[in-house]
Amino acid sequence: MQRHAHRLPIEWVDDGDNNLDFVYKLGNWSAASNSTGSFAGPLKFLNHYRYSMPSTGLLTGQGAVEEMRSGVSFWNKYGRTLYDAENGQLSYDPKYPNGTAREKPLLRTTSQPRMYNSMLNWAIGFFGPTFRAEPDQSIPTLGNWTDDFDVLIIPEGGTENNTLASYDSCFNDFEADIGDIGDQDVFKYIPVYLQDATKRLQTYAPQGFSFNVNNTYAMQMICAYEMQYIGQSDFCGLFTADEWAGFENTLDIAYYYDYAFGNPTGRAQGIGYVQELLARLQNQYITASNSSVNSTITDNPDDFPLGRPFYADFSHDDIIVSVLTAMSVDYFRDGPSLTEFPPNPDRHFNLARVTPFGARLITEVVGCAAADPAAASEKRTFYYPEQYGYDAAAATHKFVRMRLNDGIVPLASVRGGACEGRTDGLCALDKFIESQRDSYALSNYDYACFGNYTLDDPTNAHDYDGTISEQ
Repeated sequence: MQRHAHRLPIEWVDDGDNNLDFVYKLGNWSAASNSTGSFAGPLKFLNHYRYSMPSTGLLTGQGAVEEMRSGVSFWNKYGRTLYDAENGQLSYDPKYPNGTAREKPLLRTTSQPRMYNSMLNWAIGFFGPTFRAEPDQSIPTLGNWTDDFDVLIIPEGGTENNTLASYDSCFNDFEADIGDIGDQDVFKYIPVYLQDATKRLQTYAPQGFSFNVNNTYAMQMICAYEMQYIGQSDFCGLFTADEWAGFENTLDIAYYYDYAFGNPTGRAQGIGYVQELLARLQNQYITASNSSVNSTITDNPDDFPLGRPFYADFSHDDIIVSVLTAMSVDYFRDGPSLTEFPPNPDRHFNLARVTPFGARLITEVVGCAAADPAAASEKRTFYYPEQYGYDAAAATHKFVRMRLNDGIVPLASVRGGACEGRTDGLCALDKFIESQRDSYALSNYDYACFGNYTLDDPTNAHDYDGTISEQ
């Protein structure tokens, strides 16, 4: 599962909307006939500042480059082995060495522009149309380079079932005081860590212009987005390291209490993708849905092929968070504080590490000759599959390992203990499937997404374990 990379702001209360509130305030003050004086010191750039980021959420140029880099990385780490690449092979070859065509890989994406464009740029990296040994003479138009793979575009933004945008079909995610718990919590935490910064910046403001803490938060957010858009920003140097740690914690708060264990719909929003993952691992179709799974997609080999060397799904950060929640990876059940500043640097749920732009959650199936293989004591580069004695015919013991942005997901922390006992993240395939036996029941999908319930004091950093049940 690949997240889109760097994007422009979106229309959301603690994202582009708050940015625009500040920008409009700045513009209105400048246009007022009675405004006097000017911003000074580190804020003097505001005297002639122009905000240039519409809240479209579109993939930026840097985002496109990051997705291409991710596609190249996936080829280098996995494609070379999965497709037995020849020496010097730079990317995927749609043909076997004997010249016959391979089955086309299927890439799944939502219909959202930044998702579709992320998929295309990832594909440029993996399939390599711009750096082939024999260049396609149709470039720069790229011609028919997408003929090497199939694409399934799943609608996003309506009410269709879509595991890559599962909030669309989980209606309580749109209910006030349920779906926006984390966003409300963000505005509770902002005054905790930005009061001093706001007072400090006020000393450089002209008479008559008053910063509030939400304006100061907007300046941090604008810095982050300008860095992802144009690669530089005058806002970034206005804050201390601790204040940036506080900003980082606001993102932890938003996503933990909107999509993880801190929200009653957290599991429900991730369970559909978990069901698809289990179906792929067991080579099974899903012919009927009790979640966000779209069974008109998962019941046939064209839209949901089985037994493929790899699957690539392009989705969002909140879906990755909800998938880890639905799986009960309790390592991440570490709710961010709404009062601690600076925040704990060793917290486990750190969104900047869990789902940065271009994040990827990769599930590996690893074959071993032994039922309990010794853990590797050091990192090794695999130059070819057989380098360390691997024999596919003898590798009858299958294991699951998950990587989150190249870090090993601690499957030993999955609730129930089925994956305990190893330090390298491996979990026997049958044990992994066993570990998810109760994941759907724990989600309480129907009630969490469609039940009529009211939460008592929802913005008190409550741990709902990502679910809610009818009393």
